[in-house]
Amino acid sequence: MRHRKKTVKLGRSQAHRDSLLANQVCSLIEHHRIKTTLAKAKATKPLAERMLTLGKQGDLHSRRVAISYLKHKDIVKKLFTEIAPAAADRKGGYTRIVKLGARLSDSAPMAYLEWVDYAPVAKEEAVAEAAEKPAKKAKVPKAEKAEAEAPKKKAAPKKAKEEKSEE
Repeated sequence: MRHRKKTVKLGRSQAHRDSLLANQVCSLIEHHRIKTTLAKAKATKPLAERMLTLGKQGDLHSRRVAISYLKHKDIVKKLFTEIAPAAADRKGGYTRIVKLGARLSDSAPMAYLEWVDYAPVAKEEAVAEAAEKPAKKAKVPKAEKAEAEAPKKKAAPKKAKEEKSEE
């Protein structure tokens, strides 16, 4: 009987599963929200909350435990400096799972795994940010490029002839 055996195997070996879940948590810390299958989201949620609890403790031992599992020092630094202080007043329940429905290709149930404090950027703000970026250079037609490069090609053989005559 499987009493008290909570591990979801996800069709992978233990090492592969550990790497997968650690990478999922790193992506969650980096991007604040990840889109994944529902089974992976449910398996990742307890680990993400455990890492945030370590971040809230903030001592050296907690940081070393987080680094030993996540394997990325810069991600752990972001966890301890940005995400954990934002959740300092919360006693638990740091993540949420938002179900999205079936994936088109294989009908796998999909979900967002995100921090509870995360607020996605509104479309209007995204458009305003795009307007602030400098415009890209205008593309030059191929005919104009060829004309601009043509004198350069003619000049190159003359230089070669001059070099040969000097020798």
